[in-house]
Amino acid sequence: MKTLYLECTTGGAGDMITAALYELLPDKAAFLEQMNALGHGISVAAERAKSHGIAGTHMVVRVHGAEEHQDEQAHHHAYHHEHEHDHEHDHEHHHAHHHYALAEVHAVIDDLEVPAAVKERAYAVYDAIAQAESRAHGESVEMIHFHEVGALDAVADVVGACYALHLLAPERVVVSPVCTGFGHVRCAHGLLPVPAPATAFLLEGVPSFAGEMEGELCTPTGAALLRAFAQSFGQRPAMTVAQTGIGLGTKDFGNVSCVRAFLGEADGDEADEVTEIVCNLDDMTPEAVSCAMEKLMELGALDVAAVPAAMKKGRPGHMLHVIVRKADEETVARAILRETTTYGLRFLPCRRMKLSYSFDLVRTPYGEVRLKYASGWGVNKVKPEYEDVAELAKEAGVPFNEVWLAAMREAK
Repeated sequence: MKTLYLECTTGGAGDMITAALYELLPDKAAFLEQMNALGHGISVAAERAKSHGIAGTHMVVRVHGAEEHQDEQAHHHAYHHEHEHDHEHDHEHHHAHHHYALAEVHAVIDDLEVPAAVKERAYAVYDAIAQAESRAHGESVEMIHFHEVGALDAVADVVGACYALHLLAPERVVVSPVCTGFGHVRCAHGLLPVPAPATAFLLEGVPSFAGEMEGELCTPTGAALLRAFAQSFGQRPAMTVAQTGIGLGTKDFGNVSCVRAFLGEADGDEADEVTEIVCNLDDMTPEAVSCAMEKLMELGALDVAAVPAAMKKGRPGHMLHVIVRKADEETVARAILRETTTYGLRFLPCRRMKLSYSFDLVRTPYGEVRLKYASGWGVNKVKPEYEDVAELAKEAGVPFNEVWLAAMREAK
């Protein structure tokens, strides 16, 4: 099982998470090219850096050519103390720039040229931050505003982390207990305790600890990303690590502060936790249901099924069952509400047993076909990929089964 483990035992900030995931990407240049095409004056660079003898990557985000800590950042509301590890701010120009409401941040994300699944996850992260800031400041979510520079470079951090995770496409994400740091951080409101109130709300239900370094090691952005990504929290599972990425921040806490990302294969016999989202649909055409199912699969659903059912008053309808990873719950749930006519959803936690799988390309008289091998729990299976077989059968003008059997003859 392709597993990503995020180690946040010495910090957890948005830029550090993005940098750690960036180091794992096979095509780093393409990622940076995409990030620099976001628009809104955002530019992103990956710089090699060192922190107390540890080498890694630092993501440098500029908005209209300026890094956030070069401009004023003391925000009246949300993001009143970020870009991630730089918290000593010059406040004198605070009122000179536009402040973004949550709806405006959504509009910025919606305008970006990234896959729909990345946007949905970014929306969910920002919504979580706004909810936490709302609780922290005792104001409605509609009153929460994001300062222009802080908002836009935080958008780059959030979208960058979500896009990198999308490209890596792990089957399972595990996050370590999160180190928050301790002490106080200066912001627009004066001194705030660490973890900052919004961060503390975001870490509810998440294993965390203060650690030995004074300062804000985990920011609201970092906490929201970790919560959105994690399917579970704990120690690194038994896995064969193929790559390790190290993301560094810019603030010096007197010791190394970094996020490490481990990507590899965990035991395929291992069970994991997923969520089944269920709802009833009694006023959608079969074509509309089918279209919604396709969109949910594109957004990260593991499986989607629509079961015919008799609804109230004998009306024909469907019961929609959607299997999702914990990390994709909110993203897919929002899409179900948007793409279907349902008014509500049911979330059922499930323990899943699954086989690990790999692909092999075989040559047949009709062309190349991918074979999918699955194993685990004492079981071994193999089958050709449907799309490959169907396409070759159509091109050759032969029955589907003829190509299928030809591929199976080449199976190991």
